[in-house]
Amino acid sequence: MVDLNDVAIFARVVEAGSFTSAARLLGLPKTSVSRRVAELERQVGVRLLHRTTRSLRPTDVGRVYYEQSSAALRSIEAANEQLAEARAEPSGTIRVSAPVGFAGFFLMQTVFEFLAAYPKASVELLLTDDRLNLVEAGIDIAFRTGSLSDSTLVARKLGASHKVLCASPEYLATRGEPKLPADLRAHDCIIAGSAIAGAQWVLEGPDGTETVAVSGRIAANTMEIATAAVLRGFGIAQLPASAAAPSIADGRLQRVLPDYASAVGGVYALYPSSRHLSPAVKAFVELAAERLGRAAAREDCAPGALELSAAS
Repeated sequence: MVDLNDVAIFARVVEAGSFTSAARLLGLPKTSVSRRVAELERQVGVRLLHRTTRSLRPTDVGRVYYEQSSAALRSIEAANEQLAEARAEPSGTIRVSAPVGFAGFFLMQTVFEFLAAYPKASVELLLTDDRLNLVEAGIDIAFRTGSLSDSTLVARKLGASHKVLCASPEYLATRGEPKLPADLRAHDCIIAGSAIAGAQWVLEGPDGTETVAVSGRIAANTMEIATAAVLRGFGIAQLPASAAAPSIADGRLQRVLPDYASAVGGVYALYPSSRHLSPAVKAFVELAAERLGRAAAREDCAPGALELSAAS
């Protein structure tokens, strides 16, 4: 059986170009390095190195052996690094970016759970609807929804979501409940955006896609304000299913037109690179995926729910 330590020493000798340099890098006596390479040659039954008083170079078969064995050694080193990272407690500061509306219903609770689980870690949260350059901004993780256009980033799809229509029981008791999408025209709707005029909702239902012109008394470009407004009874709102699910479950909100919803698309975690992710970054993304899965389970239990799935 070939000793892998001997293979590693042989690879270091080839890379260093001499027994002396390799011994210095390995912290071993030169005689030990030479003896271990000789033992490897005896075990494999071929000469791996040409030795002269002035130079040392691999033989033809030694070159092939080095290329194949060094690749295997790198794989072993990578596996050891991954094990070390798995044992390491997430720590240090991670910078997380997300759209403004994303934080209120999903990211905020993920951050709180992460900080509670890992006392040595901290989070810098940057909320913006701008598409930042992650490298220039020093961002470790960026969360985005919908379709992705930047192919230079590494993306992990955490799941898919949609928006549902909901209102407070008090509002529906006063104004009645719409039976068809066209009935929304007679209701106060909470508009996601900066202007009430010209607002339209695109709904997917049993008969396909329907577009309805809507109006109301409030337009807001943040999910927090829209959620607060619908809870206070100011109208019907479109909310992400995972955001609405807890309030629907405890009775503060009620689904409206439960057979209709609006597609949002995928929920993604993006990184500048897939290599050398810190334990803290990996733990944060795993927790985000877990939270999305829990939100999916709650929404799957709601009447008229559409699919909301967590994905790896």
